[in-house]
Amino acid sequence: MAIAEVPKYDTAAGPDEKPILEMRGISQVFPGVRALDGVSIALYPGKVTALIGENGAGKSTLVKILTGIYRPNEGEIVIDGEPVSFSNAQDAIDAGVTAIHQETVLFDELTVGENIFLGHAPRTRIGLIDWATINRRARQLLADLESTIDPTIKLKDLSIAQRHLVAIARALSVEARIVIMDEPTAALSRKEIDDLFRIVENLKKQGKAILFISHKFDEVYEIAENYAVFRDGKMVGAGILKTTPQDEIVRLMVGRDVHDVFPKCPVQIGATVMAVEGYSHATEFREISFDLRKGEILGVYGLIGAGRSELCQSLFGITKPASGRLLLDGREVVIRSPADAIAAGIVYVPEERGRHGLALEMPIYQNMSLPSLARTSVRGFLKAANEFSLARRYAERLDLRAAALSVPAGTLSGGNQQKVVIGKWLATRPKVIILDEPTKGIDIGSKAAVHGFISELAGEGLSIIMISSELPEILGMSDRVMVMREGLQAGIFERERLTAETLVRAATGNA
Repeated sequence: MAIAEVPKYDTAAGPDEKPILEMRGISQVFPGVRALDGVSIALYPGKVTALIGENGAGKSTLVKILTGIYRPNEGEIVIDGEPVSFSNAQDAIDAGVTAIHQETVLFDELTVGENIFLGHAPRTRIGLIDWATINRRARQLLADLESTIDPTIKLKDLSIAQRHLVAIARALSVEARIVIMDEPTAALSRKEIDDLFRIVENLKKQGKAILFISHKFDEVYEIAENYAVFRDGKMVGAGILKTTPQDEIVRLMVGRDVHDVFPKCPVQIGATVMAVEGYSHATEFREISFDLRKGEILGVYGLIGAGRSELCQSLFGITKPASGRLLLDGREVVIRSPADAIAAGIVYVPEERGRHGLALEMPIYQNMSLPSLARTSVRGFLKAANEFSLARRYAERLDLRAAALSVPAGTLSGGNQQKVVIGKWLATRPKVIILDEPTKGIDIGSKAAVHGFISELAGEGLSIIMISSELPEILGMSDRVMVMREGLQAGIFERERLTAETLVRAATGNA
């Protein structure tokens, strides 16, 4: 069957420039689900194409087809004008396709050079591993990335950012011409993101075609020339980013206009619920003082390493402060453990919901009832009917999208997992809820839903501390913002004075 050409749309490529790679009429069907439905996309040398879409739009399926993990049911892949077929991941690598994933699998006990060339190590003429060549080539790859990491040291001795560089070097060690970057900045600070983007610019100068997947619009507009938007397994729009307003991208993603991704409702701020006085930790933060009022959303902003999460974990009893006082409703309380915090009415939604917020293999209803076992038990025995009743109440309130409350929490999308974590803590009927990066890694449609719910909670009188690295989120949702820098309190700003420049200057010490 003849395959249709890639639909024509504006690109930042020249009129005579040919794409390195085209995907034409790609469809992928799983039992009961059409993950991709006739999508087509083209990648050009020296250009970044941003692949944008909500969770479940088909982005991951496309990447797995491009990297040889899946074989499409329909359509074809064309490289340099010639159709190709990938039976496995090695076929894709041999064709010059490589991927840098958000969580690339690397091995702590192996050296940097071993990690880079694992599975395709150069060998001597008699078939032995050529260690000298491994280290020489690894050193050159890292130098090309403007890194001086020693290829002979073990991976476990590197920082997160350095590990990310090793992952990129590993991807480039196969001399790829097509580079896929799947949420590459999720665990990076702003400085590390800037370093990564310099690497991307170098890759563009080398003529590589780059597919860049990210939920962060500011990054997409900063690094990419072209875009393609997926929705429900179909490509619904594509073009040149600099001539396309962000509102248009959002409309394509969600199928409707989203004028306000930060639906903050006006709230009558009440009396002080919590006061923190001179809170200090031996190594993480010192002399932090602030108050939190009823119905208020207090944003906490700062660069990675500023001590934001560490402060809030201390308020929740995960770590112990060296000094300072915590008052709730005017009375001093001592929090020695999370159990003390929950009993006092303070709960904490962690940044890493999959690792620290959920038991992924357990059903949704058990995850939701876990902190409220006293209420769902009868004479010391758990009662499943009570657990289901509690979970159903908060699932409906949060508009949780799941096949059933009995399915494992790990089967849910990122946005729905976040709803489960928030729901389980709301079931404890807290006074204060601490949200650590509440929309990390979830798409814009789910972000709008989470933001709307946060605003509703504030309207009901719940006091909220919201840590976020995303300036639009901080600016859009906060009544006040506390900025932290290097473990210190750099300032507290009222909503009327909030600007991106003010917060960044305070966070970087350039006020």
